[in-house]
Amino acid sequence: MLNPWLALAAGADPQERAVAVRRAHADFLSDGTVRPGVRPVVAESWRRCAGARVGPGEVAEVDMSDADLAAHRAQHPLAQVMPLVRELLGGVAQDGEHLLSVCDEYGRMLWVEGHPQVRRRAERMNFVPGSRWAEARVGTNAPGTALAVDHAVQIFGAEHYCLPVQQWTCAAAPVHDPRTRRIIGVLDITGGDHLAAPQSLALVQATARAAEAQLAALGTLPDRARLQVLGRDEAVLHRGGGSVRLGRRHSEIVTLLAAHPDGLSGQALAWELYGEREVNPVTLRAELSRLRQLLGAFLASRPYRLTQPVDTDAGFVAEALRADPAAALAAYRGPLLPESEAPGIVGMRRRLLGGLRQALLGAGDPALLRDWVATGWGEDDLEAWEALLALVPTREHAVLTARVAALRTDYGLDASH
Repeated sequence: MLNPWLALAAGADPQERAVAVRRAHADFLSDGTVRPGVRPVVAESWRRCAGARVGPGEVAEVDMSDADLAAHRAQHPLAQVMPLVRELLGGVAQDGEHLLSVCDEYGRMLWVEGHPQVRRRAERMNFVPGSRWAEARVGTNAPGTALAVDHAVQIFGAEHYCLPVQQWTCAAAPVHDPRTRRIIGVLDITGGDHLAAPQSLALVQATARAAEAQLAALGTLPDRARLQVLGRDEAVLHRGGGSVRLGRRHSEIVTLLAAHPDGLSGQALAWELYGEREVNPVTLRAELSRLRQLLGAFLASRPYRLTQPVDTDAGFVAEALRADPAAALAAYRGPLLPESEAPGIVGMRRRLLGGLRQALLGAGDPALLRDWVATGWGEDDLEAWEALLALVPTREHAVLTARVAALRTDYGLDASH
């Protein structure tokens, strides 16, 4: 059976395959139809790209350069294993006339190395350090798609969503933090059609596993910054072995930036904080200036962003909802920044609470529903009480029926239904 992550079946003609994929790609851009023969991983990626409104002519944007890029590379965990990565992939890239690239967890290129002529060609599509190759930015490509699906993958020719990249073939594999299994970056090799061979994918996968093993052996991965925002009006930021309590406005700003790792422009951040209210731009700049005095290089601008990944307690709850509602409920300490009226925060708070309720209602577990209605934020949840009533033994109905009737009366509903 063909490995779905490989671009070509054994014995397939690359030229014939290239023609078929180009036709399929043109059809998809024309009417959204996916032809038979397009690999599922590619078809799903194309649909994500269309949903994200990626234009077929998009070129990667360089959003970090010079000193900012140098500092980001120096502190990134993958800097520790670059000698190993170069030993395993660097020589192959140089000799095989293709490129070795390493991205961070957001698809930003940290290193691009290899054959000089190939590098010059790749520069035409901004395949350079500091550029962003996330799927939502430049469409289907091996590093970006490997990040999106958390799996090693090859992307061949016209399988790339954006036309400027279709002369290339690439193979990429994600690298994980060996302690938490979170993705911390991607290794990639990019070049011509010869990289569609199974060996290229196997090589990059093996290098990624070797990098993870070395990171585990070194045991020197820095702790990720953590932000507590649930059930409190002032967030607490933990990083570098210390903690700082943020003021209310700074809590909102850091929470919003943690939720937008790509960063926000000044205009977008102002909208998330103030909505349609007219606020002098100097007000936001002053807040950010004070926050930068507190956080230093952890806060960057153009766009405004946090320079290191931040784990939030709200993010943990959101991730746990589908797989483990019990863990999500246990971690939910209350609404996100409950007193905040910033539109972006209000939206995050509502989505998280709504997602948690739906997960608990959908689980059909009376124990979870009991725990939920016993909390200050679930005690008046009529739908949860009604769901619990439908799940418990008859002998418990009297008490629960009385509670449901009381809530229906409070809500102005007919208590008999």
